[in-house]
Amino acid sequence: MSLTVGRGEVVGLLGPNGAGKTSVIKMLLGLVRPDAGEVLLLGRPGRDPHSRARVGYLPELFRYQPWLSAAEVLALHVRLAGRGVPAGKHREILAMVGLADRAGDRVGGFSKGMQQRLGLAVALVADPELVILDEPTSALDPVGRADVRDILLTLRARGVAVLLNSHLIGEVERVCDRVVILDKGRVAASGTLPELLGQHELRLRLDGVGTAAEARLAAAGRLTRSGDAFVVTFPTEQDGSTVPELVADLVGLGVRVHAVEPGRISLEERLLDILRAGSTEERQ
Repeated sequence: MSLTVGRGEVVGLLGPNGAGKTSVIKMLLGLVRPDAGEVLLLGRPGRDPHSRARVGYLPELFRYQPWLSAAEVLALHVRLAGRGVPAGKHREILAMVGLADRAGDRVGGFSKGMQQRLGLAVALVADPELVILDEPTSALDPVGRADVRDILLTLRARGVAVLLNSHLIGEVERVCDRVVILDKGRVAASGTLPELLGQHELRLRLDGVGTAAEARLAAAGRLTRSGDAFVVTFPTEQDGSTVPELVADLVGLGVRVHAVEPGRISLEERLLDILRAGSTEERQ
């Protein structure tokens, strides 16, 4: 596989369990040695401690010393990073993740969601140039997930590179500039969301659809039914700009048009299509 994350870019890593997402992250961080290939972090070899010092990391599974306070955990990890970070920055980061009023509390009394917020603070406190997040919102409630989205957008605006591994496809779809889909240790697909979700859908609620009108709909793209609506999926190379002509033709054929709702296939649908296609090719 090959993967690049640019500055000021949020790249999502998707794939089923066992696809290799966490293994890739561990190789990037030097926790696992690759059998072959090259890892570069910020232009330096991945094994170089100077490059890793500029990387913030939130692992999927983590545990902090329960007898330490949140502020002490943060101070410990700043020391481990070998970076000089003023105390004011510590307070700023704890406030960013919603723990400003819990800085002096022992971590042993934190809920899982609060510990995940603390883990995010640990990843961000030393002003990293690259942030790698492995399932950062798995234990968070909707408010917490919204907070993480805002933080990711802030990091992107600052020019920080972000690699996000998440099973929450909706979160990836909302914040990521590019997506890499892994399947069985290989890149099954990658690209920007418009590139991956190229197909556009049109949902029409119609009355009086005869044979001629149905043929016109089918000629525009792949035609399906969803409840009382006709759904036309346009080929990837089309952008849906022919919609006015299609509606005009339907009206000319005596169809009553009640609603026209443009849309696009979801990232989840695209992911499932890619994985199913890979499974079919493997069986063949």
